[in-house]
Amino acid sequence: MADSNKNKLEALNQELIPLKEERNRLNLEAKKWTEKRNAFHEKIRNLRNEADSIKEKRDALNEKVQELKSLRDQVKAERNERLSKISELLEKIRELNEKRPDGNLRQVEREIQEIDWKIQTTSLPVKEEQELVNQVRQLEAQLSVQKQIKKVKEKLFELRTDQKSLGTEAKTLHEKLAEQSQKFHQQMLEVLDKARKLQVEADDAHKKYVETKQQAQQIHQKCAELVEKIRTIERDLKETADKRQAERQSELQKELEERALAKLKRGEKLMWEEFQILAEKGML
Repeated sequence: MADSNKNKLEALNQELIPLKEERNRLNLEAKKWTEKRNAFHEKIRNLRNEADSIKEKRDALNEKVQELKSLRDQVKAERNERLSKISELLEKIRELNEKRPDGNLRQVEREIQEIDWKIQTTSLPVKEEQELVNQVRQLEAQLSVQKQIKKVKEKLFELRTDQKSLGTEAKTLHEKLAEQSQKFHQQMLEVLDKARKLQVEADDAHKKYVETKQQAQQIHQKCAELVEKIRTIERDLKETADKRQAERQSELQKELEERALAKLKRGEKLMWEEFQILAEKGML
């Protein structure tokens, strides 16, 4: 029986060794999957923080874009107002042109100068001089019209230039900010896409961790069952050994007692152990 238990114990220990090694290997593998999963999660956190930062920049630009839209509407209204003024000036130029005789501004000025010079340097009859004075007045009226036309044209040019440039800067800035906002939006989508891909890898690593840990737990359970069997056999072997030891001790004591009684009958001197055991038995 004892030999059978020893054989069983040896077989169980031999079975336990590779199971422990496999369990330890699986636990180590599970730890590596955990570290890999955690590394993915750290990268995902960093990417999401980066995406949030980009989103803040995009949202800030979108707010400016909205402000520029309002400004663009305001500019549009101002441009319409200028267009109305331009129309008024064009109408005024048309009216002045109807009053303007043939000839340009310099020609009229030159004619006035020539007549003034003739009046101042030449002795003329009163009638002729009066005619020249009236002619100067007419030419000055023409000159006034010419100057008004010139002034109106200058104002018209200024308004047209202003109307053309008005809103260009806001429009350019709006387009630039909108383009930059779209760029930030695209960057954010790319970063989130990276995070999603890493999340797939992180989930896969976690799945493998769970699977490996479950395998390790199953093997650990087998190890625990084997250890319990080993302990049971070891207890049985110990009980058997203790029982045999007790039986052997009893036999030795009985032999000592019989030897002591034989010596006592023969009148021989007893050893201390022999004397002690007979005394304990009440045989002395």
